[in-house]
Amino acid sequence: MNEIELKQVVEEVVRKLGVPSATAPKTAPTIGLGQGVFESMDEAITAAKAAQEDLHMMPLEFREKIIARIREKIMANKETLAKMAVHETGMGKIGHKILKHELTAKKTPGTECIKTRAWSGDQGLTVIESGPFGVVGAITPSTNPSETVFCNAIGMIAAGNTVVFNSHPNAARTSNFAVQLVNEAAVEVGGFENLATSVLKPTVESGNTLFKHPDIQLLVATGGPGVVKAILQSGKRGIAAGAGNPPVLVDETANIKKAAADIINGATFDNNLPCIAEKEVIVVNEVADELIHYMTSENDCYMLKGEQIEKLAQTILVEKNGHYIVNRDYVGRDAHVILKGIGIEAPESIRCIIFEASKEHILVVEELMMPVLGIVRVANVDEGIAVAKVLEGGNRHSAHMHSSNVYNLTKYGRALDTAIFVKNAPSYAGIGFGGEGFATFTIASKTGEGLTNAASFTKSRRCVMADALYIR
Repeated sequence: MNEIELKQVVEEVVRKLGVPSATAPKTAPTIGLGQGVFESMDEAITAAKAAQEDLHMMPLEFREKIIARIREKIMANKETLAKMAVHETGMGKIGHKILKHELTAKKTPGTECIKTRAWSGDQGLTVIESGPFGVVGAITPSTNPSETVFCNAIGMIAAGNTVVFNSHPNAARTSNFAVQLVNEAAVEVGGFENLATSVLKPTVESGNTLFKHPDIQLLVATGGPGVVKAILQSGKRGIAAGAGNPPVLVDETANIKKAAADIINGATFDNNLPCIAEKEVIVVNEVADELIHYMTSENDCYMLKGEQIEKLAQTILVEKNGHYIVNRDYVGRDAHVILKGIGIEAPESIRCIIFEASKEHILVVEELMMPVLGIVRVANVDEGIAVAKVLEGGNRHSAHMHSSNVYNLTKYGRALDTAIFVKNAPSYAGIGFGGEGFATFTIASKTGEGLTNAASFTKSRRCVMADALYIR
């Protein structure tokens, strides 16, 4: 199967995969204390510290055995985990979450990221090794609860760390089940529990304990701007993956029919919950009508106009302390559910709500995390780049573009300077789904690591032998 055929298969799966209703799995696992889940954060940290002292002494080969079994656990439980997440959070699509678990299992890198550098010369041998931090404290989101636990656990264990999770309270059950599966995997290959730990009922207070605890050497946050700010102000080494609001720019040289399909496939994947997903469209006026035509005629989009747009804003945004924020009742919900909220009955086949607006419109400026796309017309590609840069908001997270002009693509990529830049493909290609490269659900744009892997969770150690061990 060539690259084009593979991409077509991926897009067809994303588009047509059956998505069961958001009901609890019939055989939902019991989530209680044990297998890494503790009553208090102090207990969870103490257990993880003890386990790390043993893990640190284990060879990479043994860590890889654990990781291989974690991958098997993910694949064996992907449907249960997907159903649990949608049932618990009310967000996303079960079928798409199954695909995300498959991506996590197959493309999250392990110990192969741990590299050694060496210099040999007249004065001896010097090597630089990648060593563990020790116990990592991790904050995980409700948007990708179990995927983030697994992705982080694989990378952190590969690096020789143990990890303590403080999951989003709205996804605690799903996240804790993932923690238990990680520990089951370790025990089954001859290891020990508490490589990953968590608390049964995570709270703001348990998170604060995690941030301040002296045994936590590294903090990793995957979430919104609030938790990223807390990480950066903790006084500890932090890796922060925060907001994105990624724009997608379409110029007059793009394959417009393909661009329409790619944009809607990316923006509707798991109902636009991924931080990398297309959140607003900027299109050169010359091809704007054609793009909208293909979105509505071939990609199951519903076009809002006039007062309908303002009614949508009043419904999916709420005022708080003088500012508008996203109404969480609609985050990650199906397009037809959102339309029903504004009095429009639409078939369940509708995948995305689109509308035209100015670059200043609140629904364009705000990161909505639902299948709603504002479309902004611009006169030319240079105006489009300027608008996209403003809307991206300096997050330096993700940006996307459809164009056959390599110079336009280059200008856009340099101007926005994001951790992920996807060209002529759906946004999810940026994390290895229908694109090359490894997968991650912790994209640290704020602190500069970009797409994290096991190497991101290590510290550098130099070992020097003078006047020996050079055999040239």
